[in-house]
Amino acid sequence: MSLGYHSDQRVARITISRPERRNALNHEALDQLHDAVIRARAEHAQGTVRVLILTGDQSQFCSGADLKELEDLEFTRALRLMLDDLSGLEFPTIAAISGACMGLGMQLALSCDLRIATDEARFAVPVAKLGLMVDHSTVQRLAALAGHSAARWMMLTARPLTAQRAYEVGLIQELFTVEAPRDAGDVVLTAAEELAGQIAQLAPLALSGSKRGLDLLEHPSLSTDPEGEYLAAFHAAWASDDLIEGRSAFSDRRAPVFKGR
Repeated sequence: MSLGYHSDQRVARITISRPERRNALNHEALDQLHDAVIRARAEHAQGTVRVLILTGDQSQFCSGADLKELEDLEFTRALRLMLDDLSGLEFPTIAAISGACMGLGMQLALSCDLRIATDEARFAVPVAKLGLMVDHSTVQRLAALAGHSAARWMMLTARPLTAQRAYEVGLIQELFTVEAPRDAGDVVLTAAEELAGQIAQLAPLALSGSKRGLDLLEHPSLSTDPEGEYLAAFHAAWASDDLIEGRSAFSDRRAPVFKGR
């Protein structure tokens, strides 16, 4: 089992637990995560859950997709369905982040309403290092939350943002200092549980209505890619030799040599 699920006092918690891969997700873990999100939604409908916390085991949030296993377009479709269900929950969600928040981990964090982190956390969308692309919804969400400047920096340099910088641009809303990196997971989870407990005391209908209003402001126009240019680029990247090279280089722990085809 790659996921843990716990609910108590109207707060549900999903914990990604693949510490041997810094909580990177494969197909199986992605399916388990989706099932956990659906379970939280069902428990909310029953009146037993009002807030969801998403976090990672062993002081790591999520280092991305597990590239040691095949990540393909079917994986991206399953990922988008899960992210849509996560972001579409009618109650508040909190990403409790420590350590690596990279690639798919960023997509998870962006799909939550609130993001809190420890000061040793790092945030990145390193797709250009691997020869692949994230879907346009992720690009739009990143730009909406972190600003176009930070989004361009992250995607066009593949460099990570420090937690302090992520806090400054508004990507995360609270930042916590830790003395030892091994304690980061406990620190951020404690803070998330305290925040979730406070939110769980608020009026559920007001929260769901406010969340809906905020979502309406952030939803991009359907005409943001009217000619399908980004979608075409997305499919070209996923069918490219460069993607094969990126995966091979990642597996071999060497620098990739991209040829633009």
